[in-house]
Formats: sequence, structure tokens, C-alpha cells
Amino acid sequence: MSSLLSLPEHARKTDSYTALRGHFALANEEACRLLIAGAGWFQVWLDGKWIAEGPARFLEGKAKAETFALVIPAGGHVLAVVLNHLDVETRLLKKMEPFLDVQLGLAGGEGVDLSWRAAPLEGYRPAVRRINPQLGWCEWCDTRLNPAGWQELGFEDGSWEAIKTQPRTAEFSPLRLNAVQQFSHDLTAVAEGRWVDRFGYESDDPPVRFFLRDLTSRDLPPQGVWRRFDLGRVRLGRAQVVLDVPAGTVVEMAYSETLCDDRVSPFINLSAGTSCNLDHYVARGGVQEFGPLTPRGGRYLEVHVYGPEEAIRWVAVRFQERCYHGPAEGAFTCDDVLLNRIWAVGVETYRACAEDAVIDNPTRERGQWTGDVVSVGLDIASVAYGDLRLLRRGLIQSAQSAKPSGLVAGLCPGGDVFLGSYAAQWITACLQYYQATGDKTLLEEGFPYAIRNLEAFDPFLKETGLEDGIDWPFIDWGYVRKAGEIDLAMNVHLLLAYRSFLVWCDHLKNTAARGKVAGQETSLSRALKHVVADKLAGGFGALGYHGSVLALMAGLVAAGRRGEGVGFVKAHILNCFPNNPDAPRLSDPSADHEQLITPYFAHYAFDFLIAEGEMKFVLDQYRKCWGWMLDQQSGTWLEVFDVRWSHCHQWAGCPTWQLSRYGLGLRPRLDRGPGCYEFCLRPGDLLGAKGKLPLPGPGRLISIEWSRAGAGVEYEIRTPFPVKILGIPGRKMELEVDSFWKGKVTVEK
Repeated sequence: MSSLLSLPEHARKTDSYTALRGHFALANEEACRLLIAGAGWFQVWLDGKWIAEGPARFLEGKAKAETFALVIPAGGHVLAVVLNHLDVETRLLKKMEPFLDVQLGLAGGEGVDLSWRAAPLEGYRPAVRRINPQLGWCEWCDTRLNPAGWQELGFEDGSWEAIKTQPRTAEFSPLRLNAVQQFSHDLTAVAEGRWVDRFGYESDDPPVRFFLRDLTSRDLPPQGVWRRFDLGRVRLGRAQVVLDVPAGTVVEMAYSETLCDDRVSPFINLSAGTSCNLDHYVARGGVQEFGPLTPRGGRYLEVHVYGPEEAIRWVAVRFQERCYHGPAEGAFTCDDVLLNRIWAVGVETYRACAEDAVIDNPTRERGQWTGDVVSVGLDIASVAYGDLRLLRRGLIQSAQSAKPSGLVAGLCPGGDVFLGSYAAQWITACLQYYQATGDKTLLEEGFPYAIRNLEAFDPFLKETGLEDGIDWPFIDWGYVRKAGEIDLAMNVHLLLAYRSFLVWCDHLKNTAARGKVAGQETSLSRALKHVVADKLAGGFGALGYHGSVLALMAGLVAAGRRGEGVGFVKAHILNCFPNNPDAPRLSDPSADHEQLITPYFAHYAFDFLIAEGEMKFVLDQYRKCWGWMLDQQSGTWLEVFDVRWSHCHQWAGCPTWQLSRYGLGLRPRLDRGPGCYEFCLRPGDLLGAKGKLPLPGPGRLISIEWSRAGAGVEYEIRTPFPVKILGIPGRKMELEVDSFWKGKVTVEK
């Protein structure tokens, strides 16, 4: 039985909004399962009660249906859906023909027949302004033109167009994720007043008109009232503003990550084009809820209402946050309150960037960049949550979106951006995912993609290393490539990919694939050692910060010079902002300079330094640099050490996973067996710490606590399931813990 709706012609127009009502009846109360997928944003109500939104992003022709469990009483019911057809490509989905596939079934598997009717929501004025080139359209709606209460069971839809289902020609399968959660926040105004327009006609340039309003109305008679609300941190979701106003009243709401000159600015920085983070509504009259159907990102919400103050009654203001994860399951606390705050902000930033995918930023684009999955995102998620399926799905979608050459996508499924560095990092991330979860199916499913991905590099491999030509070899913002035949940093990422793939082949016992790559790894390693040795004749400055870190990580530097390399890396970091307040600033993506550091590359640099016994230095960097970010009062991490970039970017959160991993002392190695960990405690100058580490699955948490005891620490583990700890100093055999263990351990600083 097909459940693909044959949409009416008006549903195919650019930025159209279509209301659909599916009638059905049940003889008895039933536990039901609703599967729904669509090309375009949708919201769903059952008998007038909101139940779902979507879609989850998917590759064209491979629709993924979100699944919702419902208990529905006996009697007649209506499933109401609104579908917005964008007709443009976004970071979430490519431009495609609109469709809606709705499947309702009983728990036993029997399908439920629905009778569908549809009508256009003509109050929405189409294609007024794009939010920005990466997202869809702002909403511009005269609600008087839309039927009131059309989602309710008792609404009369007999005049609506009857529509049928049609044969399904593309894949339709359930999404292997939990439904994205909704978190409701009641809001109280932090500022309010009266305003006066000072620019243009209503639709000349809506965000400019909004921003140029006089919010004091000291010299001119007021035209309306305004209120500003603070969400506490950047969030993705939908404002719900309930007002009691006369018919025809105009309500506008704008969103921003930060205040500009102490007001909300409806412009999105670094959008690569114009932006309009604003929605516009005309009231039907009386008590009415206003707000967008499609989620918006920002920390601040500002609502402007036309009309005299005495005619406007504020009833309620809420924000429905869209987020895959709830509060952190893992935990970390120590004797340093500042570090505890830094750990928590990293989790909240990751949460803000997790919906149906791990995304770049909730406000600017909501894009699933492979670099956000393979770098910090996987590590943060692994110390905060037991459910890592978002990361798995991102890795697979990146592979399925590869170029014809096989190169794994750098951004998908919306947009076509390819980065050679991300493609190399994808190999290593797949192996890390297996180590963190024990889910070998990812290696099996991803293996053919991994082979093709590495083959995409072959045309650019020469005796001297990987030459130029591979797509966008992104290393870091502000990165300055050193002179030479090859980009050393990009080459090291490929070398690490080769090494990871060799281990991948060992796990799958695939000796044939291993043979070719083993030769390439040997050849590239030999070439890069020569390059590094030649450059080091001029000192580590000839390698640069990024080249030095990656070369040292990869073992390309002679053992006798590692200490010098550590000193160079530390000196470079200390000479950059925010350590050096007079150093150059990374003001925008084109501001390349050798005297820069970023939170992102600390994912590599700090991990290397910790391995070299520099945990105290790293902890001091958290206090100084991430402490500086805390002082900016953003509530989430900035993308770089500059306030002009995104104010919510999870790849700045490396302190969270590093504090959990090295501050609690266990690294997951589930590739070696269930409950298997490596001991890796690096206390630095901490006097003690405690926390929890999750394993895959609900409620599976290991509790750890330690404190100083002379030259070592008293270390304690509580676990609800057996674990095996490898590499505890002084123990030849692994430690098996069924439920509790406490002992004294000697550790490195």
C-alpha cells in the first residue's frame, strides 16, 4: 500500500504552504506508529495537538522517514500536515520536487487507511526574502487569509481538494535515530519599550527597516511596542508569541546570536550573501499565537507589534527548542570551578548543534559538514552521551554523497562541497567511531566507500608526497601554508588516513586491500620524513604551527628534536590572541596570518601536548583562552577567538572531551571487546576529579573519582556492568572490574 500523496499543483510553487488533512477511524484504542518523510519542512498535528516536525535530511531518492509512537483512542481522527515547498537548495537538502509520504500503522503492522484533502494556505506571501543563501525563506503571512483552526478535528474541509496516493518510485525507509526532541522555554522580557519607523516601505528591505527603528520614540509619536527576550544561549527552534491584538495588527519578530549596539540585528554574519533573520505576520484578531513553522536560530528574540500600547496584550512567549539530546549523561567536575564551567559549556554548545544531524551552526546554515562530525563532534558526544547514532549517520551520508572520483563529501546532503582534508579525516573518524562504540557494522558498511575515497587521492600522489589538486585542502581558519612542493599539513592528514585504514583492514581481515595501502603509507611516510628533516634545518618555524603539530603527532620528527618541537608549539600558542592581547585577530575567514590559533586546531595541538606530559600547560590554556570566551557572555562557544564569527560552534569544544578523557582517565577501546578501556589519566595540576563516562546504550554509565595521594592518586571506579581497564601503571595484566574497584595508581603529570 503506497502512502505517497499525489500533491496538488499549488504545492509545487516556490515557497508555497499547503495544508493537508488525513481522515481515519479506529474501532478500538490502538498503539500506532507514524512514519513521515517529505521534501520541504512540515509540521504534523493529530486532532489539533502538535506531534511532529521534519524532515530529517536525506539523499535525493533515499527518503528517510521519522517514526513516532502514538496511542490513539477509538473513533474518528484527523492527521493535519502543513508542507512548505522551498524550491531552492539549502544546506539541509538539495532542490527537489515536493513530496509527502505519510504511513500510519498499528503496532501489529496492519496499515491504517487515510482519506486526504488539501488546500493552499494563501496567507503566506511567497519568496519575500531568503533567510540567507544557505537556508530557506522568511515567513511573511497575513493570517486572516488562512482558515482558522484547520488542524482541529472538527474543522469542515469538504470544499478542499480530495487527493489520492500514488505509486512510490524512490526508497522510503525508517530513520535509525530517535525523534528530535522539543524543549519548551517560557520567556520573560529583558527589555521593552515603544518604537518609531525611520526607513522605507514595509517590504523595501525588511531587516534594515527593523534594525533602523527608533526604540525610544522620544521625539516622534510611537507606532508600536517592542519586547526583547534572552534565550540564555544560542538555540534552534520556534518562537511562540501569544498576543491579544486587533485584526490587522502587524507582528514582526527577529532573531540574532548577539546584540549589536545593544539591540537585535536580523542579519546573519558570514552568510556569503544578504540575510533576513526575521518573520512578519498580520493578525486575525483576538488571542492568537504567532511564530514560524520552520526553526530559527539565535539567542535573542525581539518582537515588534504595530499599534497603540493599550490595544496590545501580551499573553505568553515561549520558545520550542529543537535538539536531539537532552541534558548531558556524562559528567565532569574537579577542584577548579572555571574548568567545570568550561566543560559544561562545551556540552551545551554541542547540544545546540545537534538536531537530526551534527550541524555547523544553528543560525547561519544548519549544514552537516563532515569536519564537524569527524573532528571534535565525535569526541564530545562520546564523553557526554551513550547515543552516537547522529555521528554514524553523518559518516555514512558523507560517504554516500561522494564525488564520482570517490572523494567523500565535505558537506551533505544539501550543497556540494568537497574538502580533501575532511575526506582523509573521515577514514580516521570511522575507526574512532568503532573504538568508541564497538559497532563494527560501520566499518563493514563503509569499507567500499573508504577504498574509493583513498583512490581519489591517487592521481595526486608523487614521490615527493601528495601534490596540489585535491579539492579544498582545508587545515584551519587563518592557516598559512609554508612554501614547498607539497602542503605538509594536508599530507599528514592523508598519512594518518592510510594508517587508520590499515587498522580498519585488520579488523575486517582484508589482506588484499591492506597490501596496496601499506605500500602507499610506507612511501608517503618516507617522503614526509625527508621533507620534515629538510625544513627543520631552519628550525620548527619552517614547518609552522600546524605543520609542526601534525608532523610531531605523526612521528615524522626525530626523537631527539621532539622536545624542541613541544617548546615551539607552546611558544607559538602563547604568542597568539587571546594569550597575547596585541596579537593579530582572526576577524574573518580571509584574515590568514602565521600568528594565530583557533579553538578547532586545539583538538589536535592539545591532544599532542597532553601526550607529551603538558597537561598543566593545556589546563592553563583552557583557563586563559576559553576563559576569555566565557567572558564574552555568549553561553556557547565562539567559532574562533573573535566575536565577529558564529557564537555557537561545537568544534570549539575540545576542552570537554579532553577533560573527561584525560581528567577522568579512561579512553574507550570497544574495538577490543565490550567494556574495554585504556587508562590515560593526566591530572596536570588538578587535585582531584570525579565524573561519569557513558557507554553506548541508555543508562550505561561508569562513575570515576580520584584524588591526590602522595606521588600517585587514589582511583575509584563504580560500574553497573563489567569493564576491563588496560595499561594501568604497575600492572602487567588488565584490570577487570565487575562493579567496584579502588586502588592507588602512579600517574604522569
